Amino acid sequence: MDMAVVELSRLQFALTAMYHFLFVPLTLGLSFMLVIMESIYVITKRPIWRVITRFWGKLFGINFVLGVATGLTMEFEFGTNWAYYAHYVGDIFGAPLAIEGLMAFFLEATMVGVMFFGWDRLGRVQHLMVTFLVALGTNLSALWILIANGWMQNPVGATFNPETMRMEVTDFSAVLFNPVAQAKFVHTVSAGYVCAATFVMGVSAFYLLKGKWTNVARRSMMVAAAFGLASSLSVVVLGDESGYTLTDNQKMKLAAIEAMWETEPAPAAITLVGLPDVAARTTHFAVKVPYVMGLIGTRSLTGKIDGIEELVLRADGRIHSGLIAYDAVERLKVNRTDLAARAAFEAHKQDIGFAMLLKRYVADPRRADDKLILKAAWDTVPNVPVMFFLFRGMAALGFGFIAFFGMAFYCASACQFSKRWFLKLAVVMIPLPWIAIESGWVLAEIGRQPWAVDGVLPTFLGASSLTVPQVWATIFGFTALYGTLAVIEIRLMIAAIRKGPIEHHELTAQAQGFAPLPAE
Repeated sequence: MDMAVVELSRLQFALTAMYHFLFVPLTLGLSFMLVIMESIYVITKRPIWRVITRFWGKLFGINFVLGVATGLTMEFEFGTNWAYYAHYVGDIFGAPLAIEGLMAFFLEATMVGVMFFGWDRLGRVQHLMVTFLVALGTNLSALWILIANGWMQNPVGATFNPETMRMEVTDFSAVLFNPVAQAKFVHTVSAGYVCAATFVMGVSAFYLLKGKWTNVARRSMMVAAAFGLASSLSVVVLGDESGYTLTDNQKMKLAAIEAMWETEPAPAAITLVGLPDVAARTTHFAVKVPYVMGLIGTRSLTGKIDGIEELVLRADGRIHSGLIAYDAVERLKVNRTDLAARAAFEAHKQDIGFAMLLKRYVADPRRADDKLILKAAWDTVPNVPVMFFLFRGMAALGFGFIAFFGMAFYCASACQFSKRWFLKLAVVMIPLPWIAIESGWVLAEIGRQPWAVDGVLPTFLGASSLTVPQVWATIFGFTALYGTLAVIEIRLMIAAIRKGPIEHHELTAQAQGFAPLPAE
């Protein structure tokens, strides 16, 4: 496999995913915020809450279109740029994506139209149910996608079949209730809720600074303050749960995040700051807090967290074990009735993916010597400095959001959002959730390397047989297309924000007995 093609294919998929994560978090969060706002309208019957819901619904709709477009492209890329990956694990990976399309995408795609065009055709409670179904569909979509991604991180419920030379499902319930997938889902959607709450808070603060639509702005900020505080607390708590799942399922990722080169006596300390040195395999200027990492990672004072060097030696052993399984598969290709080869394969089949790491260096892994095997074992270490700094930046933003929404919650009751310094801070905060979410995605995916599916399929084996010019052409094409769409979307969002919440029609309003709402 041409490594240039592999790296370019990774770049293309990373860019597509980056575009996707620019739009999806806001869609996830705004959908349930619309449910809250419309519920208040249904309960109180106050027209201003209808205006509020319709205004934020318009921004939700603009963002929804781009989220769908980028998500569809990502799914097609598995077939175009990662053909062997799609062939090798498609039986498992494709099932959650198919269910996502049938269960979630059709639901939200159908109901979103009813939500926008059904305001004057449905009763208040009926329209609220439609809005709820849109929110349910967007979050179910995230669930099934993260079940698929969670399986890539922790491939449970499947095994390699030497007769078909593919991975096949053995227990779909294990795939569905994968602990990594469940932790990723609740953490990811909570981050999306924080993103939406920050966006609503920032836009509303902009209105208050300009003295425009203050009735709408203050009420929106009150909803965003409560929703954002609960969501930001959830992100940190559920992020801790994600760290706990790494201890059992992705030990190397956890060790890389902590730049823990050697196994420490239990309970391990957490490194607050430091400078990881890959060449020297140490972390310079490390400032550590005793016991904390052991408590986070094992929920005990006696649990051990393995260091990078110990995990590399363990990978070395698994490569040797995988070579036995690889040799058995080659013998079974010649003679499917070879009982000795079948027994050897069954005993070592869990490690066959590690043997395939050697294909980066030799065509036949069985020809590798111990030096080459150790080199392949060190390939299982992701980029430690990137992991170390990204995690700390993301964690700092997470605690920053808690502080911000704590202040917002206080301001809602103490000063009715009259402090201009806080309003300016709210506007400045708008882009920070996207930075945190993109950092989290990069952290999760770089931490899985060198695997496309952890312990099962190396990334460099999953790419399609394309040429470098072909991949560059698609990279430029997708970048130009989505760059243009992103500019269009941002301009539409800005135009809608400048126009403000004057969505309602004067004639309809008068017919129902209320007039258009003034700024104050």
